[in-house]
Order: sequence, then C-alpha cells, then structure tokens
Amino acid sequence: MRILFIGFPDSIHTARWINQIAGQEWDIHLFPVHDGPVHPDLRSVTIHSFFRTWPFSDNSQVTRKGLHWPILSGRGKIKSIVKLASPGLAADSKRLATTIRSLNPDIIHVLEMQHAGYLSSEALQQLNGRPYPPVIYSSWGSDFYRYGNLPDHRQSIREFLGRCDYYIADCRRDLELASRFGFAGEALGVYPAGGGFDLREPRRLKRPFNERNVILVKGYHGDRLLGRALVALAAIRKCERLLENYEVLVYSADSEVSEEIQMMTRETKIRISQVPQSAQLEMLRLMGRSRIAIGVGLSDGTPISLLEAMMMGAFPIQSDTVSTAEWIESGSNGLLVPAEDSDAIAQAIRRALTDDELVRKAAEQNARIIADRVDTEKITPEIIRLYERVASSGCVKNL
Repeated sequence: MRILFIGFPDSIHTARWINQIAGQEWDIHLFPVHDGPVHPDLRSVTIHSFFRTWPFSDNSQVTRKGLHWPILSGRGKIKSIVKLASPGLAADSKRLATTIRSLNPDIIHVLEMQHAGYLSSEALQQLNGRPYPPVIYSSWGSDFYRYGNLPDHRQSIREFLGRCDYYIADCRRDLELASRFGFAGEALGVYPAGGGFDLREPRRLKRPFNERNVILVKGYHGDRLLGRALVALAAIRKCERLLENYEVLVYSADSEVSEEIQMMTRETKIRISQVPQSAQLEMLRLMGRSRIAIGVGLSDGTPISLLEAMMMGAFPIQSDTVSTAEWIESGSNGLLVPAEDSDAIAQAIRRALTDDELVRKAAEQNARIIADRVDTEKITPEIIRLYERVASSGCVKNL
C-alpha cells in the first residue's frame, strides 16, 4: 500500500501517527507543508521537500527528495529563480499536484486543515479533472472550533471538506462541527492527533505520589492556540503561600511568558523557571514527577499534553473547551476551569495542593482511562484496519 501524508514534518503528532504504521512495510510518503528540519522521531518515510538537504542535524531514518542545497543562505533566491524559469514549479500546491500524479498513491491522508488541508485543496484542484485516490482528513486542535468561527476561513473549510472522503476526529465535539460545515463522507472514529501511546516506558518514569514536587505549566500565550499561560501564572502568584515545597516549571513559553517568569522570580518567593520543549520522553519524565499539570487556552481539541498528564499521574487542571469534558469529569479525575479567570484557576490549584485523596484517586482513574482509550496495543491494529478498508474501497474522485 502506498500512502501520501500531507502535514508538518517537525511535529511530534505527525511522527507518532506515521510511526504507528512504520512496521507494515507499506510505501509511506510525506509532503511537508514547509521546508525545514524533520522531527527526530519520524522514521521509514520518504519526504518530498523543495530542498532535500537541511544544513543542521536532521533525521537519518527518513529519505528526502528535492533539490540539493546544503546551506540556508541563498534558498530564497533559488526558489525565485525556479519560479521565474518555470512559473508554478516553486509553488507548493503545484509541486504537491505533481507529486500526487507521479506517486499515484492508494490513499492521501491530510493531517490538520489550515495548512495541510488548504494546500491539499489547491493541489487537487490543479489535477484538472484527473481521478485521485480516497482522501482521509484528520482534524487537529482548533481546525473547526477556532477557525470555523472566522468568516475568512469558512468557505475554505467547506471547499476542502468537499474533497474529503473520510474523516478522523481528535474529539467527539468536532464530528458534529464537521457535519455542520458540509462533510458528507464517512467518519472513521475519534483518535488523538498522534494516535496511541506506548504505555510501557511511561510506567517506568512515574514517581511515587510523595515525591512529586513540580507544578508543570504549558507556556502558550496569545495566538498559539489562543493560549492563556499568563492567566495561569497570575493564578500561581495568588497561591504563593502554598508553594514553599514546590517548583513551578513552564514549558513552551512564549516571549511574554518568559518575561513574566523573570518578574515572578524577582517579585515573589516562588521557585519558577522555564524549561525547553523537549523530546516526548523527557516531557513524560517531567509529567511523571509533577503533582499538577496546568494547560489553559481558549481553543483546542484533545490536548496531547492533557493525555500525557493523565498517563503520568499528574493532576490535570485544564481549560474547558467542550472537548476536554470528554476526558475530564471536573472534581473527579481533574478540574476544568475557565481560561481567562485567574481566581477560578487559583482556587483549582489550591484544591489540588491540599486535597491528597482527590489527587491520588484522579491518578488511579486516569490510568484506567488511558489504558482503555489510548494504549497503542489497542489503537494501532484499529488504524491499520482503517487504512486497509479505505484502500480497498475503490473510492476514486474526479473534480
């Protein structure tokens, strides 16, 4: 089977999803939505970039196709020359259409909409009536929940969905939203954006309850998924008296968040610092020694960081974006909070710091939920069967 994925080459979600099927000996290809480094965990895939070489450390487990230019300098000029010499060839949509024709894949799988989906829609339109294989679309995060409310995106969403035959949602909420935007194909189910989790290694990284002295905070703020990390940090300020024995660690911090961390180190006695976004195993190690994991934002699907917290026994304090209620029963296995209410978030933090029984029971309940719903031993065979069924469906569309 030959599958062409369209998505972000540097995303852990892309890497984990594709890696699920790496052992099937299928012919796997990825058309990246941008040139750049490849995620180090990605393997057994051919990547169709504009440039096949990257000047910094790159993933040796993948094969790149494209122009050879080993340095960053001059890449823009080369693209301009190619565009002048052969109009359209430098355009990603034209290259994708050409890649589809030359590969003739059994399945096209689009990972995310606003970059990969819109690009795919343009490319399929350029096939000029030629038939193309079944298209699967996997929604990520805010594809519908945020962008569906923006007038400039609605028509693009409808046009793209009109070219899709199958849909994989990352939360049940988006199944209904896809239908509202005119998706008329078959929904294949609800799966996290990165597929399942191998639970064997994470279990070895979990610290005992009495050794957990970290409060972990997702540092997105502003336009990145409309994160509200500054609101979370304002709530942490209000809990200063309870934090004497705890360390606050903030990952993926935006510039504004970094500045606030520096202010808090000067103005409070809270031990707070910034940690870089690390490889998944290191993030799980952090989760495994955290008592609380805080993630607040105005829009998301099923946050992978939420699933990681549940898997590693960290108590989730998570903003309520409808989809999070599919995983968290507030007051039982976590607390759902309004993303812009620092008082409510502070109240949740105080409860999680003082109610040992709540935190212990939540960890036990979340371990059962994760084992039942995202264990790769269960999910991977399902994903493989989905691809086999789609490939054998004989569904071919003409524009």
